[in-house]
Amino acid sequence: MNAPSSWSEQGACRTIAPDTLFVQGQEQNQAKSVCLGCHVRTECLAYALDNREEFGIWGGMTERERRALLRRRPNVTSWQRLLETARNTHEQTNDSNHQQTA
Repeated sequence: MNAPSSWSEQGACRTIAPDTLFVQGQEQNQAKSVCLGCHVRTECLAYALDNREEFGIWGGMTERERRALLRRRPNVTSWQRLLETARNTHEQTNDSNHQQTA
């Protein structure tokens, strides 16, 4: 797994106060919005899932959402590999669809 600094320096959250991502209740929705357009969102989420980060918003998910995902998919041994594979498949599908309509 990549160390957080390898991708976190490129995150949309790099210019905000870290405490912004460690909030409760309704403030979590606002904190999650920071992640919406982030191009390292997948890496961030994979890091949090693989390392069982207990607190904060990571990759656009709250700790409760991550715990639920981990419970639903207990057999996943590498979230990084799973999410990278899913992203690559999605990008290839989009590229293929774009070429067919061009």
